[in-house]
Amino acid sequence: MSKPIYAFKIPGLTGGELNFADFRGKVLLLVNTASQCGFTPQYAGLEALHKKYRDRGLVVIGFPCNQFGAQEPGDAQAIAAFCESHYGVTFPLTEKIDVNGPNAHPIYQYLTGAKPGVLGTEAIKWNFTKFLVDREGEVVERYASTTSPESIEADIERSLG
Repeated sequence: MSKPIYAFKIPGLTGGELNFADFRGKVLLLVNTASQCGFTPQYAGLEALHKKYRDRGLVVIGFPCNQFGAQEPGDAQAIAAFCESHYGVTFPLTEKIDVNGPNAHPIYQYLTGAKPGVLGTEAIKWNFTKFLVDREGEVVERYASTTSPESIEADIERSLG
C-alpha cells in the first residue's frame, strides 16, 4: 500500500510541480520557511544538509509561509531571489502556502496529524518547524523552530541508513 505522503502534489515556487510520488525511497526534510524571521539563517544549515546528503537520498523541501508575523510577504520571485542571493538555496521550494488553519495545505494537515507537537498539539508554532520522513514514507520526527538543521544530522544519517 502506498504511503499518504506520496499522494501529494504542490506547485513549485518558480514553476513546475513537486510530485511527492517522485520522492519514493528518499528521506525527506520538510520545513516551513520565511525570509524575514529570526530563524531565517537556518536556510544555510538546510542547504548544507541538502548538499552533503542529496547523493545519499536526502531531499530538503522548503514551504514558504506568511502565517507567522507576516515574515514571508514577498511574491514567488522575491522569495526565490532572496533564498538564492542570501543563502545559495538549491533545494526545492514550493509555492507560498498556509500551514495552519482552514486553508492549511493538505500536506501540512497530514504532517501535523501524523506527528503532533508538544502536548499533542497539531498546529505549527512558528517558521522553520521541520518534519523528517523516512525512506518508507513514514513521518518519523518533528522538530521545533529552535532546533538547528545541524543538530538533526544524526537523525538524518540514521534514516539514510
